[in-house]
Amino acid sequence: MPIFPEVQMNIVTPKAPVTGTVVKSEVCLKGGRKSASFVRHVEIDISGTPLEGQCRSGQSFGIIAPGVDAKGKPHKVRLYSLASPTCGEDGEGKVISTTPKRVIDEFTPQKDGDDPESHELFLGVCSNYVCDLQVGDKVQVTGPSGKRFLLPVEHDKHDYIFMATGTGIAPFRSMCKDLFENPSGPTTSQVHVVMGTPYTTDLLYDDFFCELEKKYENFHYHKAVSREKQSDGSRGLYVGQLVEREYDEIFGPILQSSRGLMYMCGLIGMQFGIYQLFAKMGITEAYMTIKDDLKDVGFKDWDREQMRRYIRPTHRMMIEVY
Repeated sequence: MPIFPEVQMNIVTPKAPVTGTVVKSEVCLKGGRKSASFVRHVEIDISGTPLEGQCRSGQSFGIIAPGVDAKGKPHKVRLYSLASPTCGEDGEGKVISTTPKRVIDEFTPQKDGDDPESHELFLGVCSNYVCDLQVGDKVQVTGPSGKRFLLPVEHDKHDYIFMATGTGIAPFRSMCKDLFENPSGPTTSQVHVVMGTPYTTDLLYDDFFCELEKKYENFHYHKAVSREKQSDGSRGLYVGQLVEREYDEIFGPILQSSRGLMYMCGLIGMQFGIYQLFAKMGITEAYMTIKDDLKDVGFKDWDREQMRRYIRPTHRMMIEVY
């Protein structure tokens, strides 16, 4: 059974945020400006605040956008996954980073009284604010948050499968830096990152993961690109489909081993697909607790509401989805 570290939480609350300073902001998409999305890597200097040295890989921190909402109240805190290692981008815990994605959409009616024909441009508040920040700008931060989505204390006692979609890759950049770039030396464990995106241009931190794969034989980077044909002309794959295709040769041996740990971060649809895949492969006991209400229902017939209500991950499955 993995032993997880004790972590600090909510050292800085939304009622009394501290001020950080942006020290870097750059596009982190493989396609750069050619991608249909807008995602940036943003680094924030928190030196001299209570957050310094207190943020661990796998946790998140909060950002409060300036101004007020439609009701005239201050904007609420929004949480962002850490993309920086436990030692920070600077090696001393003074600089943290995250991976905000701009929210750009058409407005859709949300409540009674909204114009049903309204479809003007809608911009998300906090993520667009974070993406707009320039080097030198000040930002209100809180945190850290999260105590379960963490690496175990003894890295080398376990092997890892990290599954991500979109900006869900952020904590795995953080964790991989902890595993391979820490002062005590790189891990000897097997580490697999499965990154899911619609298009190749949407891959995040692609250069970083490609370099890790070149440098370390025990690191493996898998790309599940869903809306492009594969090199052999076959249809694109989602994360769960790639894991199923390579299950016998790559993922099964790790998941079936007592050393195996599985982490998932990204869109909630991935979680439900993996639940059904694990049931199909007969490995639910190690990774999922299924309540009696669902035990007599075939996994192919599970719906999202049933899985949400009746399945809980075990200590070997860590999930952060939205």
